[in-house]
Amino acid sequence: MPTADELKQRIETAIPGATASVESPDDVHFSARVAAPAFAGKSLVQQHRMVYDIFTGELGSAIHALSLKTEVT
Repeated sequence: MPTADELKQRIETAIPGATASVESPDDVHFSARVAAPAFAGKSLVQQHRMVYDIFTGELGSAIHALSLKTEVT
């Protein structure tokens, strides 16, 4: 099972310049806020897809839910 800190580190590693904060009450349901210059010019759906793609194969299993808020920095 991944932890909130592991998700934060993976997001910040995968998206150049990203700053993430991730919370989880149970290490299965996660809430993340991600800010990154890489989101510039992308729609909200595209921004979320960039984050969700980091966890391909884990969403719906090890990561039961991931709620996102994204913003351009």
